[in-house]
Amino acid sequence: MEGVAARASKRRVPGCGGLRRSKAALLNPPGLDILASMHKDTATLSARLGRFPRVDLARLPTPLEPMKRLSAHLGGPRLWVKREDATGVGMGGNKLRKLDYVLHEAVAAGADTLVSGGVVQSNSQRQVAAAAARLGMQCYLAVYHGRLAAPTPEYDTSGNAFLNRLFGAHMHDVPWTGDRNGAIESLAERLRQEGRRPYVVPYGVSNALGAVGYASAIAEIAAQSSAAGFRPSAIVHCTGSGATQAGLVIGASIALEGTRVVGIDIDAEPERVRADVVKYAQAAADRLGASFDESHVEVVAGHAGPAYGVPHQATIEAMKLAGSLEALVLDPVYSGKGLAGLLALARAGRWRADEDVVFIHTGGTPALFAYQSGLPI
Repeated sequence: MEGVAARASKRRVPGCGGLRRSKAALLNPPGLDILASMHKDTATLSARLGRFPRVDLARLPTPLEPMKRLSAHLGGPRLWVKREDATGVGMGGNKLRKLDYVLHEAVAAGADTLVSGGVVQSNSQRQVAAAAARLGMQCYLAVYHGRLAAPTPEYDTSGNAFLNRLFGAHMHDVPWTGDRNGAIESLAERLRQEGRRPYVVPYGVSNALGAVGYASAIAEIAAQSSAAGFRPSAIVHCTGSGATQAGLVIGASIALEGTRVVGIDIDAEPERVRADVVKYAQAAADRLGASFDESHVEVVAGHAGPAYGVPHQATIEAMKLAGSLEALVLDPVYSGKGLAGLLALARAGRWRADEDVVFIHTGGTPALFAYQSGLPI
């Protein structure tokens, strides 16, 4: 007789952390031809990504989990969350997936120092600092001041700023001019003149190779959703520096054709954001041997609040719903605004109740504590 454990193991979905197929997916599964195509296309993307070496910093694949209570609260669509906050090193985040690929260049070049930058509570520079510590390199960060006023007394010392110090990074305060990489390049040149071998990690880890690396998230989503018995209608995420969305768009063009990638602008600069996504997507497509259709780049404006880094009521509501219904911790700068955009689109009827939509949780938990006294939670 077949044991209970054996029967349970057959119901588990590979790559989904033990996730079982939803009742809806069992009743209305994609056609066998669609599933076969998904497997083939995922294999194609994985093979192309396999040409690019990694340093194996990130803990992959990250889980894909159903958000059943939030889905029920909205009355549809069926929501899923891709847990990019669970990439591991230095409290995780989506940038580690890009750094996995980008930093192989640094190691191969014999670099002894990583140089990057961002605002005080940048999740990106915190992940660069953590990566440097893990790889045994020094880390120098150009910390931009002036892009936003400190919203709380603890902003300059808590959250990511505290972790940067914990990871041993050297911080250099510089004024925000709108040039995202100028001060980073200048700091790297100074270190070069001092005899170091710096490797520049661009703002947001956003460049062609970073976009290539992030296409790997699509390979995982395609495999996990196929195993769970569905094909996502859309993948929604917050977008700012551009390479995350570029990687998702190019990856989807190979392995999830027909799935719409929807970027929620969190910079309050939707035109600039879209232009950067297009630039990095074209460069990533060239490297991956893929075609690129600019019409596939969708950046949704209107959910960034009054300015970058300033949460508004919709952000707070999204954070509260994620926490109280799904025990998900979102931040007020990135993931909170991304979910706020998704909620607004769902309430406006963008998707049917029986469609499946994946939300990318890009991480950012440490920044929550730097905003704590200013949040009505």
